[in-house]
Amino acid sequence: MEIGKEYLRIIIERFTSVKSLGDKALAQLSEEEIHWRYNSGSNNVAIIVKHVSGNMVSRWSDFLTTDGEKEDRNREDEFRDDLSSKRELMTVWEKGWRVLFETLNGLHVEDLVKTVTIRGERHLVLEAIERQLAHYANHVGQIVFIGKQLKDHQWESLSIPKGKSEEFLQEMLEKHQDR
Repeated sequence: MEIGKEYLRIIIERFTSVKSLGDKALAQLSEEEIHWRYNSGSNNVAIIVKHVSGNMVSRWSDFLTTDGEKEDRNREDEFRDDLSSKRELMTVWEKGWRVLFETLNGLHVEDLVKTVTIRGERHLVLEAIERQLAHYANHVGQIVFIGKQLKDHQWESLSIPKGKSEEFLQEMLEKHQDR
């Protein structure tokens, strides 16, 4: 097994998992709920989605050849709540992920130790990937948290529901027993 190929497979799987969590959370929110915010200093789901997508398009476009903070990115604009609908929100969300996955799927093992820059700071490609995975997972966690607060008892759990830990453990042990 070549470790670099395995790493690329695993990292794509991890990003896919983070996106799936976000997809499931967004699916539970209404047009109104994507614009709810706790207070004036908080971001709502629409703003978080705009920011994540803007970051993805900037970081992952021409990933190996240009700085990850593109000149045409308007980061401040990402924090304006101006998405008109949930449909528009989903278009923005998918655009960012499409750019990310196209880039990841185009990487080769030898690319992992190349150097890229983000705001002039040099990173190994491995480091840049890990940095972005943590960033996106954090923001998807915010989306999930907001969704849980808004939906309360109507929220469909995206992980192991409370009181179901032992049942889940047994299912997983049975599932993986023969592997």
